[in-house]
Amino acid sequence: MRRLLSWFLLVLLPALAAPVLAQPASPTALNATLDGYEYPFPVRYLTLLLEGQRVRMAYMDVAPAGPAKGRTVVLLHGKNFFGAYWRETIRALSGAGFRVVVPDQVGFGKSDKPAIHYSFHQLAQNTRRLLDTLRVAQVTVVGHSMGGMLATRFALMYPQFTEQLVLENPIGLEDYRLAVPYQSIAQAEATERKSTEESIRRYHATYYPPGYPPAHDEWLRPLAAQTRHPDFPKVARANALTFDMIYQQPVSYEFSRVRVPTLLIIGQDDRTVVGKGLIKDPAVLAAMGQYPALGQRTAAQIKGARLVPLQGVGHIPHLEATPQFLAALLGFVR
Repeated sequence: MRRLLSWFLLVLLPALAAPVLAQPASPTALNATLDGYEYPFPVRYLTLLLEGQRVRMAYMDVAPAGPAKGRTVVLLHGKNFFGAYWRETIRALSGAGFRVVVPDQVGFGKSDKPAIHYSFHQLAQNTRRLLDTLRVAQVTVVGHSMGGMLATRFALMYPQFTEQLVLENPIGLEDYRLAVPYQSIAQAEATERKSTEESIRRYHATYYPPGYPPAHDEWLRPLAAQTRHPDFPKVARANALTFDMIYQQPVSYEFSRVRVPTLLIIGQDDRTVVGKGLIKDPAVLAAMGQYPALGQRTAAQIKGARLVPLQGVGHIPHLEATPQFLAALLGFVR
């Protein structure tokens, strides 16, 4: 216990206490690749050839700030987010001696938004190509929300390459097709094109059951600024295509195939359901998104998985309950 407390004081607390520099205000309008919006660490690009198109994939590659452990952690963002929201997690991991790679998946953040067939297999392969380019031989993969679905697919495709798997309130713990009515990509795109800052804020508020924190606007405003740019139809199309990817490509039937050490960090107040606005039957909706039960079921399906339930926490523990999230994460990966 004394050693664990010493580690906490030396590694975690300094990371949390690191000064948070004032972030520049987001421009009123931002294009499809968030040009003009600064990330917390330098952004680089990898060019991929996807369906005959040359596509840029943005990423941050952050070196250890403390004594290097010779290990790499990959952080995979959720659908309604981009790599920058991992800022405090990056600082903590880097301070603990890890190299941290944070891609914006194609279709998100500063990466290009091509009109292609999106699949978790393709995104996992893109991520592997990035890591191969960076000469990374093995990784711990951390995925939040949609990133949890991608992290699971990555671990299934590359088990020898995946040292550990961490799932933070992943979506896809249930098959949404069983309860959410189907909508075409055209219907989804039409809905996306109607997005405004107010509608985005209403949706993001559901991530925080105790109430929407004003600090979350830091991660919402760049998305809202895109709705005011001429590029927004391109963003809306990518959003619709990736919604269809989530709907059509469940991973919930494959958790028993995961063969790597796994940690689940589950905010117990989360009730996220992808496409919940399409569910008209209140009884059906009430049965979905029950993360306490879904977390337990998933942990039971993955051999040897460890579950850390966070009481009173919603969909984004690394923002809402940063100290508890980092304690669980660093305690696992170290």
